[in-house]
Amino acid sequence: MIAASSATQGNPVRMGMVGGGEGAFIGEVHRWAARLDGKINLVCGAFSRDSENTKRTGNALGLDAARCYADFNEMMTAEAALPEGERMEFVAIVTPNHVHFPVAKAALENGFHVLSDKPATLNLDEAKQLRTIVSKNPNLAYGLTHTYLGYPLVGEARGIVEAGGIGKVRKVFVEYIQGWLATEVENKQADWRTDPARSGGSGCMGDIGTHAHNLAEFVTGKRMTHLAADLSIFVDGRRLDDDGSALFRMEDGVKGTLSASQVCVGKENSLSIRVYGETGGLEWRQEEPNTLIRTYADRPTEIMRAAQGYLSDGAQGWFRTPPGHPEGYIEAFANVYLDFAKALRSEGGVTTGIDGAVRGMAFVEALLKSSDNDSAWTEIEA
Repeated sequence: MIAASSATQGNPVRMGMVGGGEGAFIGEVHRWAARLDGKINLVCGAFSRDSENTKRTGNALGLDAARCYADFNEMMTAEAALPEGERMEFVAIVTPNHVHFPVAKAALENGFHVLSDKPATLNLDEAKQLRTIVSKNPNLAYGLTHTYLGYPLVGEARGIVEAGGIGKVRKVFVEYIQGWLATEVENKQADWRTDPARSGGSGCMGDIGTHAHNLAEFVTGKRMTHLAADLSIFVDGRRLDDDGSALFRMEDGVKGTLSASQVCVGKENSLSIRVYGETGGLEWRQEEPNTLIRTYADRPTEIMRAAQGYLSDGAQGWFRTPPGHPEGYIEAFANVYLDFAKALRSEGGVTTGIDGAVRGMAFVEALLKSSDNDSAWTEIEA
């Protein structure tokens, strides 16, 4: 990832948004993140299928009413017709999963960059179609908001692994455990996430298991190649998995386990990863994001803390406050947006692009196949 200290100078990137209207939690989080560093300006949006919701949302955000659109197709057409220096440059997609592909397709075909919430699409077939569209528009950037890669100490962990700091990687344990769906829940967030038509073939694994998969690949620098999965539905009447586990294999002989659950009573947002190599190990937890634990075979364990001078230059650049002033979820999200803004100004690259997007959907499809086949080892499509 790219250091925030060399962020885009002046000339903020102009953003449009699809989704995130009044009553939608994640849209406001995206907007907080996008504006944190003053490098991105929200200029337009199609915030809801309800035009009145879109109007209210746009008014609350201080947007020009003429640029608060009834639907995303109208937004793409109208924005493309504006002068180059006024129209939006990229669209942030913050809708349920089933809308990700049509919005991304429309944006790319109208000449706009795309930053989408994950997973990229409803299924693997859509992800492949999207990759084809992206390949036909090499001047346009596509990225996924895998928030947790924005934590500086996650980048520090990756750097240590890349530099051989723990030796050849052998074993990975990654899990993402929540409890908010331990019983039947009736709210907007639960409604679409448990609906196959809007969420896709997987519930828990598609929602948070994809974060665990992405984190494991990012920190190790290795791709998952095979898995053996067991997905479960614990809440009566639920149509999609609310819990799952998988053994997995990665490139170069790395092996590991991945667990994700939304029915673990009392758990909040417990994403964690442990990576072990021939000479050492690393451990990071999202609920304690400013600490990275490093273990050795021949010396005491180190506890590395955020914003300290001993961290790498790359990690230093992602912090906004001095040591002892905790930074968390919004700042990590902001780093993802800053990373993307820099890519649009030719100052770096996108951390999770279209290839990672396709791998995430291939991971979900392999999970479903394996679980349906008595947890048989299943290849993750390259």
